[in-house]
Amino acid sequence: MVIGYAPGAWDLFHVGHLNVLRHARDRCDYLVAGVVDDDMLEQAKGARPIVPTLERAEILRAIEFVDEVFIETQPDKLETWRRRPFDVFFKGDDWRGTVKGLDLERRFAEVGVSVVYFPYTVHTSSTRLRRALTMLEPNAGHDEALQNI
Repeated sequence: MVIGYAPGAWDLFHVGHLNVLRHARDRCDYLVAGVVDDDMLEQAKGARPIVPTLERAEILRAIEFVDEVFIETQPDKLETWRRRPFDVFFKGDDWRGTVKGLDLERRFAEVGVSVVYFPYTVHTSSTRLRRALTMLEPNAGHDEALQNI
C-alpha cells in the first residue's frame, strides 16, 4: 500500500486545496493530510490563520479523498515522516526548483520518499482571499473587495 502525505495550511479552504487532495489521492492508496498548526503558521508567515487548527483538521476529515489527518507541530518534514511515515510527499509546484524544494527532495530521497508536485492554483489562493478579506471594512461594499479575488 502506498501512503501519500499532503501537508498544508489549508486556511480559507478553496478549489486549489481540493484539487491538490484529489490529485494526491489518485497517486496513492491512502492519503494523509498534514495540517500545519497555528503557531507554526504564525512563525512561517507572520500571521495566524483565520481558521484555527482543529477546525481546519475537521474540514479535511470530511473530504472523501482524505483517509487521515495529521497535525504538524514542528517545521521539519523529515521529522514529520518519522512521526507519521509515508511513501510519497505531495507539494504545490511553486516549490519545484527552489532551494527549499531541492533540499526537501534530497532529504526525502535518502529515506526512500518521492516528492510529487502539483500545479499551483494561481487564480485562487488563501493569500488572495486573506487580502480581499482585509480590504473589507465594516461599512464598505463587499462586491468591490470580492472582485479582487
